[in-house]
Amino acid sequence: MKLRFLSCLLAIVITLSAFAESQVKYVFYFIGDGMGVNQINVTETYLAALKGKIGFEPILMSSLPVVGVVNTYSATNGVTDSAAGGTALATGHKTKNGAIGVLEDLETPITSIAAWAQKAGKAVGVATTVSITHATPASFYGHQPKRQMYYELGQDLCKSDYDFFAGSDFNKPYVKEGEPSLHEQAKAAGYTIVKGYKEYQKKGRQANKLILLQSDKQNEKLNSERVPYGIDQTKDDLTLEQMVRAGINYLTSKRNDGFFFAIEGGLIDWACHRNDIGNVINEVLDMDKAVKVAYEFYQQHPDETIIVISADHETGGLVMGTGPYELHTDLLKYQRCSIDELKWLLNEQYKKAPKKFTWTAVEKQLKELMGFGTGITLNQKQSDRLQNRWNAIEKAMQDNDKVKDRINDLCETTKHILSEVAMISWASGGHSNGYVPIYAIGPGTEVFQGRIDNIEIAPAMAKIAGYEAE
Repeated sequence: MKLRFLSCLLAIVITLSAFAESQVKYVFYFIGDGMGVNQINVTETYLAALKGKIGFEPILMSSLPVVGVVNTYSATNGVTDSAAGGTALATGHKTKNGAIGVLEDLETPITSIAAWAQKAGKAVGVATTVSITHATPASFYGHQPKRQMYYELGQDLCKSDYDFFAGSDFNKPYVKEGEPSLHEQAKAAGYTIVKGYKEYQKKGRQANKLILLQSDKQNEKLNSERVPYGIDQTKDDLTLEQMVRAGINYLTSKRNDGFFFAIEGGLIDWACHRNDIGNVINEVLDMDKAVKVAYEFYQQHPDETIIVISADHETGGLVMGTGPYELHTDLLKYQRCSIDELKWLLNEQYKKAPKKFTWTAVEKQLKELMGFGTGITLNQKQSDRLQNRWNAIEKAMQDNDKVKDRINDLCETTKHILSEVAMISWASGGHSNGYVPIYAIGPGTEVFQGRIDNIEIAPAMAKIAGYEAE
């Protein structure tokens, strides 16, 4: 009798489990490119410091109930790049660094969870803060031996037949002379291209398939490679938060039986490559805003939605601490633009009025945009380093040679000083093999607790959502 009872109980559990899995209609897969555990930690430490306390102030993504850590090595390297890391996250297969959507032999194509979802009849979307043919987003639709094959990856995008894409633009859409641009090929494949969130609101939902890009003005300034960093955004800029809102709106209008939506916060990685610490924090917060949009949707459909958040690798070898047992992350509140933006502003200032480009003018910018001499007090060595950089700029102006390079050198010194005063250290300007986090919420996502490998994530999500992994 006892055995029969246990058998019945097991059958009920299995039935309930299958029922729960079949109810998941909506899948959000967030990837913070370059977002290791310390990128989250420094952001939360900074938020606590703003409130005058030692400790951390949690952001939404790290507050989700399921928490784990992920290994990121590739098939060929102890330290992965974004192509191999993205492919592992998207397909459940490790590959060679630089390869996208193919195995280590660089020939055998492998499909992604986005394709599995499409085969299961779901609407599919891919969004990113960088080019839509960059390594991580391309891992969900592309099959190329080299990540730099942007034109071919753009052609893969057009062939994917996914419902929704969003990002800055195609990267190098006119590479093949005499052949149609990727914009033209996308339109021929049935995609409507809209520029900016306002244009999406006007005509986006009527499109059969949609590509949401940023304005031509921003693409001209940023070479179509990315949207503005969160710290540099103006009210007219396309943001990741807007992409997620547009994606949800569009994808729910296309299918009644659910969607799969891959979303990359790609500029965390770019800010970390530059060791631009205030920018890093703002990029993590910018991605967290996008997560909040998905979480609002989850709250409306808690039994039908999962949100999974992870990263392809850590970038920069970020560490909080430089020797003394203290931190001053609160001082980063005075950084009001990215170092890339500072370079652009100072170079534009010089080009427009070279005779007015003086140390007084530059010092004013450093006070207003970085807090030097206002909120941040520099020591003598730091002041001397900046002065030496200015002396090099003056000499370059006299020689009329390499002025831009010398201005950029001063900005590089500025970013190093910002890390110094906050007591942040960096191992490199490249990737590391540090653990990355995984956070999740929704039915079945408890499988992501503990330590896992990056190739386990996509197959586990597919199982929860009822997709057939290939």
